[in-house]
Amino acid sequence: MEEKILSGKKNGMAVMLVTILLYLAAIVGAVFGGMMMDEGMVAGLILLVISVAYLCLGWLVIPGLKILGPQEALVLTLFGKYIGTLKGEGFYFVNPFCSAVNPAAKTKLSQSGDVKQVSAPAVNANGSVNVEMVNKKLSLKIMTLNNNRQKINDCLGNPIEIGIAVTWRIVDTAKAVFNVDNYKEYLSLQCDSALRNIVRIYPYDVAPGVDTTGDGVADDGSLRGSSELVAARIRDEIQNRVDDAGIEIVEARITNLAYAPEIAAVMLQRQQASAIIDARKMIVDGAVGMVEMALERLEKGGTVELDSERKAAMVSNLLVVLCGNRDAQPVVNSGSLY
Repeated sequence: MEEKILSGKKNGMAVMLVTILLYLAAIVGAVFGGMMMDEGMVAGLILLVISVAYLCLGWLVIPGLKILGPQEALVLTLFGKYIGTLKGEGFYFVNPFCSAVNPAAKTKLSQSGDVKQVSAPAVNANGSVNVEMVNKKLSLKIMTLNNNRQKINDCLGNPIEIGIAVTWRIVDTAKAVFNVDNYKEYLSLQCDSALRNIVRIYPYDVAPGVDTTGDGVADDGSLRGSSELVAARIRDEIQNRVDDAGIEIVEARITNLAYAPEIAAVMLQRQQASAIIDARKMIVDGAVGMVEMALERLEKGGTVELDSERKAAMVSNLLVVLCGNRDAQPVVNSGSLY
């Protein structure tokens, strides 16, 4: 299905003015026709019939008047056949028998949820019914779909919760209306599917021996550390799936990323243990360097001569002081080491 833009249809104002003038003329003609009939003139009967016929049927041109605002479009069909699309702001006049088509008119994309159908008409206490008019116009503005958080297993099998926000817009109205049943629901489902396909490739944190690029070489890709790359791959994956629906994906961003509640506490302990090990390693490396520097300075300055046993005792004491979690308690030795 190829999109056809209807041009040269911005004459709605002229048609409306002509219709109003003809209605006024028909009213005047009906009055004069009645007066002429009273005088027995046949022309009066003809004028009266024509005037009354136009007063009864002249309204048929009104459905052909269409008003569009900025970044709006209207897909038109005539007796089931697609005849074209109106795009751009203006006052249009088309065939009054044309009908606008928008299968997703009753579907709203919530900014904080998923696809949401418009509820049924509400009945007031007095028995009246609030009927919401369905707008068949297609918005060409950039819109946002904030899908609900999903629980997905990463490449290591750890369950995580992740959510994305997708900004999109319609670029081909004919494809959006005729190629899929409901382009909004179609977009939401494809976002869910693409998200699962990409997330299962990455680990939550950097893990050894994991290939996230598909080149057969392990890399440092992860959901937490490579969020920009992951978002770009999600966007490309969604775009490939919604091309047939005439939708352009402008951007995809990760809005929520966390371990699932059932393993969050365990993973937090794991991260804390890893952080403690890294900190201890850094402390030990620094302490060894400081001990080496101290022994070298003592030997170089000739301050004191230490044999191997005294060096071992000094190293032990310095490491205890430098690597301990608490302040050292000094002990004064008044006797000999031996």
